Amino acid sequence: MYNSKYLVKAAVIAAVYIAMTLLLMPISYGFMQIRVSEALTVLPAITHAAIPGLFIGCLVANILGPYGLVDMVLGSLATLIAAFATYKLRKRPLLVPLPPVIANGLIIGPMLYYVYGVPVSLLACILWVAAGEAIACYCIGLPLYKYLNQRKSSIGL
Repeated sequence: MYNSKYLVKAAVIAAVYIAMTLLLMPISYGFMQIRVSEALTVLPAITHAAIPGLFIGCLVANILGPYGLVDMVLGSLATLIAAFATYKLRKRPLLVPLPPVIANGLIIGPMLYYVYGVPVSLLACILWVAAGEAIACYCIGLPLYKYLNQRKSSIGL
C-alpha cells in the first residue's frame, strides 16, 4: 500500500504536468511539438512517485487535448514506458532524459503518421517528435533533474 506522502507527490506531479501542457497548448500538441511538461519526465530518477504522476498527468492532458482516444491511449502509454525506463536509468544522469525521447518518437511519430495522416514521411514524423521531446527533456529536463537531485532531501523528494 502506498502512503499518503507518495500519493501527494504523484498528484502534484500530475497536476503540474496537466497545467503546463494546457497552459502551453499551442506548442504541446501536434506534429512538431515541444511539450514543455515533458521536462518532468526526469522525475522518476528522483522519486518513483513520478511514474503514476506522469502517467495520470499525461492521460488527463491528452483527454483534454485535440487528438482524442488514440492519443489518450498511446500518448499515455509512451509516457508510462518512458517513466519506467527513466527510473531504471536513475544512476546514469546523462541518460535520464533519453527514454521519453525514444518512447515518444517511436510511439507518437507513427501515431501521427498512420492515424492522423500527417503529410510527411514516417521517418520525418518520428524524428520531429523525438526532436521536440529532446528539446524538452535535455534543455529543460536535465537541468531540472540536476537542480532537484541536489536538493531532494531539503524539498521532500
